[in-house]
Amino acid sequence: VQLQASGGGSVQTGGSLSLSCTASGSLFGLSVMGWYRQAPGNQRELVATITRSGTSNYADSVKGRFTISRDNAKNTVYLQLNMLKPVDTAVYSCYARGLGIDFWGQGTLVTVSS
Repeated sequence: VQLQASGGGSVQTGGSLSLSCTASGSLFGLSVMGWYRQAPGNQRELVATITRSGTSNYADSVKGRFTISRDNAKNTVYLQLNMLKPVDTAVYSCYARGLGIDFWGQGTLVTVSS
């Protein structure tokens, strides 16, 4: 499975960005897709995940501001980032899990300036 992410960029505090990630390859059984992030000097942390049936899970720090969605027909997961804060600055990585295997895409940088 290959994961290709797009989106990201630089915005000011309070701004919005959109990320997307499309999976290709052997896609059978991708039960969970989502996003993690890693800020400089910090460990990678969960941002949000979504199951194939649409059940979502968010980090407390992004609840109410970020929205994850998924288009199973397009094998794509989306992350809408609203009300961005400087603490959201990080490399955001796409994630998928299928048949007990974790897959990771390349990261995309989100920078929020004050």
